[in-house]
Amino acid sequence: MSANQLDTKSQAWSALFSEPMSELVKRYTASVFFDQRLWQADIAGSLAHAEMLAAQGIIGADDLSAIQKGMAQITQEIESGAFEWKLDLEDVHLNIEARLTQLVGDAGKRLHTGRSRNDQVATDVRLWLRGEIDLISGLLNDLQKALVEVAARHVDVILPGFTHLQVAQPVSFGHHLLAYVEMFARDAERFADVRRRTNRLPLGSAALAGTTYPLDRARVARTLGMVNEAGEPQLCQNSLDAVSDRDFAIEFTAAASLCMVHISRLSEELIIWMSQNFGFIRIADRFTTGSSIMPQKKNPDVPELARGKTGRVVGHLMGLITLMKGQPLAYNKDNQEDKEPLFDTVDTLKDTLRIFTEMIGGQINPATGEKEGGITVNREAMEQAALKGYATATDLADYLVKKGVPFRDAHETVAHAVKAATSHACDLSELPLAVLQGFHPLIDKDVYEALSLRGSLNARRTLGGTAPAQVLAQIERHRVRLG
Repeated sequence: MSANQLDTKSQAWSALFSEPMSELVKRYTASVFFDQRLWQADIAGSLAHAEMLAAQGIIGADDLSAIQKGMAQITQEIESGAFEWKLDLEDVHLNIEARLTQLVGDAGKRLHTGRSRNDQVATDVRLWLRGEIDLISGLLNDLQKALVEVAARHVDVILPGFTHLQVAQPVSFGHHLLAYVEMFARDAERFADVRRRTNRLPLGSAALAGTTYPLDRARVARTLGMVNEAGEPQLCQNSLDAVSDRDFAIEFTAAASLCMVHISRLSEELIIWMSQNFGFIRIADRFTTGSSIMPQKKNPDVPELARGKTGRVVGHLMGLITLMKGQPLAYNKDNQEDKEPLFDTVDTLKDTLRIFTEMIGGQINPATGEKEGGITVNREAMEQAALKGYATATDLADYLVKKGVPFRDAHETVAHAVKAATSHACDLSELPLAVLQGFHPLIDKDVYEALSLRGSLNARRTLGGTAPAQVLAQIERHRVRLG
């Protein structure tokens, strides 16, 4: 085969076949128009492989130099948009190899020594995903910081805490936001864990059985940064598993799905809080839209879309699991279908994290140089809502328990008090002392401190509680953790 034979007229494997591939099959089986985003990983993996081949004496120094120069030109062509991606060459790997062979001749043909597209693509996807996980980890850090800073400004704002979407107990709005910081912190831990298992080298496994060439796989792993915390190379240990494993992609998509679920839960609350029935917050206009028919409407499109996109990401997880469930060892063409759901999951999650960070934390106004908040809090509306559902009923029960009343008896006493307050259309704190004492003689005038929203908040001083002092301590902990 001449240097130019590996082009649009010939696949890398065509010598065995007596007729060309049909145009329909060509379009059906090609992946180049979506897997071309792997080009940087493909070139990095190829250069590391070539350097190792030269170090092992499998190719000459002149071949290595030619490959390096050719890859540098291909990089420039792709970055400038001059590179011609060809459908006939199926995928990113053959497109780059064909162009390299055009540029440097036989040296380009020698690059594929000791490897297959099976271990090549497994390496490329791992390298690419590792970089994306690093970006996502940074975005998660930014979102947590934004939530922490909004929480810090609203530690003393009282929000009705809900169970079953019924008013339960008063909580600090800052405390409520920190609950999401905890969720996203766990997401960051999961992505870090996925990254460790993603960062293992399949290259050198060849098609499925390994290779007869004396490859130094550990050298390639070190070159590509596929090492553990101690700097030890991390290698896939079984060639069959190495080329067919997509656990890392499924794990990533599972972690992404859970992260999107957390975003969806936050979205649901933002949507509820923004509605006129609640009026707890206002989302900046740049994150909302109007109605084509109702001029008074301001719709929370960003949270609504994020809630919807969560289903999209969870669907990709189900698709990847289903993709793998029936595959025998080793590599099968089915695995080409792993990339589009994985790519879309990454894109959706990154875009969502970026927009939520700005929507919650605000942005710098280039005209004034000042930060404009994305969310405005209506503290009066929140506090008034907390007064509507007898949110301090548990505090009255606790008050009686501290006076020596068994909790179950105290619980029943408070139920009668709430019933009376309901009939008088007032809060528990608005019942006269004489009325409260009618429910239990141990009730005294100090009960009103326990029945106040602020008193209820301040009383919950245990670690993880909603007392402002505890919330401030958690804010400081998160600031130190997030850097």
